[in-house]
Formats: sequence, structure tokens, C-alpha cells
Amino acid sequence: MLELGKKQTLTILKRTDFGVYLGEKDNPQERVLLPKKEVPAEAEIGDELEIFLYKDSKDRLIATRREPAVTLGEVAVLKVAQVTSIGAFLNWGLEKDLLLPFKQQTAKVREGQTCLAALYIDKSERLCATMNVYPYLHTDSPYKKDDHVTGTVYQISGEFGVFVAVDNRYSGLIPKKEAAGRFFIGDTIQARVTEVKEDGKLDLSAREKAYLQMDEDAENIMQVIEEYDGVLPFSDKASPEVIRREFGLSKNAFKRGVGRLLKEGRVEITEHSIRKIK
Repeated sequence: MLELGKKQTLTILKRTDFGVYLGEKDNPQERVLLPKKEVPAEAEIGDELEIFLYKDSKDRLIATRREPAVTLGEVAVLKVAQVTSIGAFLNWGLEKDLLLPFKQQTAKVREGQTCLAALYIDKSERLCATMNVYPYLHTDSPYKKDDHVTGTVYQISGEFGVFVAVDNRYSGLIPKKEAAGRFFIGDTIQARVTEVKEDGKLDLSAREKAYLQMDEDAENIMQVIEEYDGVLPFSDKASPEVIRREFGLSKNAFKRGVGRLLKEGRVEITEHSIRKIK
């Protein structure tokens, strides 16, 4: 059976002036063309070749020996070759670029940038890309609690948090309560596994455990205070929204960082400000 979007090993059934036809010996009526320029010089009828099946510019099924950057149902980082009136076209290693329709974009993409995308077959039986990769991610990761991982941000939800494709393969989420900081779709981030759910999905944090993170937070707070000429125009009683806007921190993390600076004698707190001690 010829399967669009997948790698297959097929047999050379017939040779022509413009290539060879490939198929399965027990079903020789179902066949696909491998263009002449991709046929090995020593190939003979009966030989087996590993190929990938896609559609050419005229929507005809065709074989290639080129290696696609992504196969059906899988996820990969692809570069945007161009943006047109019907969507973006992604470079995936084949002659014909891959269409990423506008409705399948979770964020607007630009020529030259990269995006995380999955390969699927649309209603017209064509291969297309989607940035809605959640259904294509796996839940059998090898990671456990407190492991450090790398992933790509692919969706941001005000209700749930920041969705991350760990290793561009596994399903991860930075829950809303842990999503301190500024995240953007397409960001590559480092994170820590805080929990492995029963279904195999990963809960993540972009921050270390509090006692390890405190020193870094304190230095970041001090840098912002210095940007305000040494006087921060609000105290540690500021609202969580103000703290998150200015520092990308939760209020608890902010108070821990300020506490570290107080203990070190680097700042003092007044009713309405935090001042650097010179």
C-alpha cells in the first residue's frame, strides 16, 4: 500500500525514459514514479529502494529518495521559505515547499524565521503543516521529576499557561502559576520537570527550585533598581501584576529576592520604595 507522507521500501517494477515505477510485488498495479534524476545508476528491476511519498506541483503522487525534515504525524522545526496570500511555505528538504495555511498558524510567521510544525493530510488529500502540534506530541518521555530539559514554546494560554514541546517531541506545560517571565511562540527554553503526570505529560518550570533561584532573582532585581537610578518607586507590597510586569517574577519570588538583598545590606525598604544602599 502506498502511504502518502511516509517513508517506505518499495520494489522497482518498471523502467522508463523518465524514471522507474515503484510498488509492491504482490500488488504491481499500485505504483508510483521515482524521477530519473533520483534513480541510482546501478538500479535494476527487482531492486528495493527506500523512498518518501509526497505530491508534486500538479498534485500527483511521486516518490523521492531525498530525506524530508518531517514525516506524517511527526513534529520538526522548519524554516519559512516565503509567505503568500494563502499561507506560508516551509522548507522541508524536498523540491516542493510545504504549505502552512494561515488557519494552522498559532502565531504569524515571517520569511526566514523558523517554526515548530507537524505534518498532516488535509481534506483535499494534500500534505500540509500545522503549528497546532499538541495532538502530535508524545507522552512517553524518558524524563523524571527535577530533570532539566530543552523545548520549544508552541502555544500560550491565559487559562492554562505556556505549552512546550520538550525535545520538539514530548508534551510539556509550564502551568500558569509557574509561567513567570516573558515567553513567545517559537522560543527555545530551558526548563525543569516539576511533575510527570499519570498520562505521561510533563509539568515544567522555567525556574530552578526557590533556594537555587534566589540569588539570580536578587541580581535581576538589583539591576532593575539601578535602572531606576537606585530608587524603585514601589515597595515589596506592590501588586503581583506590577511585579510581573517589571521583573517577570511572582510576588513570592520577588519578596525572596528582595529579602536576600536586605540580608546582604544592599537595599533598604521604605513605605513607598526600595532604595539601593550606596
